[in-house]
Amino acid sequence: MAYVITQACLDVKERACVSVCPVDCIYEGDESDRMLFIHPEQCINCGACEMECPHFAIYSEEDVPEKLRAFVTIQRLFFEEPAKAREELNRLYPRSSCGVL
Repeated sequence: MAYVITQACLDVKERACVSVCPVDCIYEGDESDRMLFIHPEQCINCGACEMECPHFAIYSEEDVPEKLRAFVTIQRLFFEEPAKAREELNRLYPRSSCGVL
């Protein structure tokens, strides 16, 4: 996987990264998804999305901070088994009752 979207995108879904991606590898999923996802097989490692993200949510895989490493697995899993990725995301980062994490 070249780039990974992490926690800062959670429940925000800023889409600036989508508009600059030259290969359209950033996906929103369905309305229940809480964040955007970068397809690991389609990403060409250009870095355009990382520079465009106003929330600093995107990292190259090797630069993902240790405390956010779960997002590497979640991003990959989303394109294999979306329901399991959603379940893992919600387990690790449950929605708060007021909608703010």
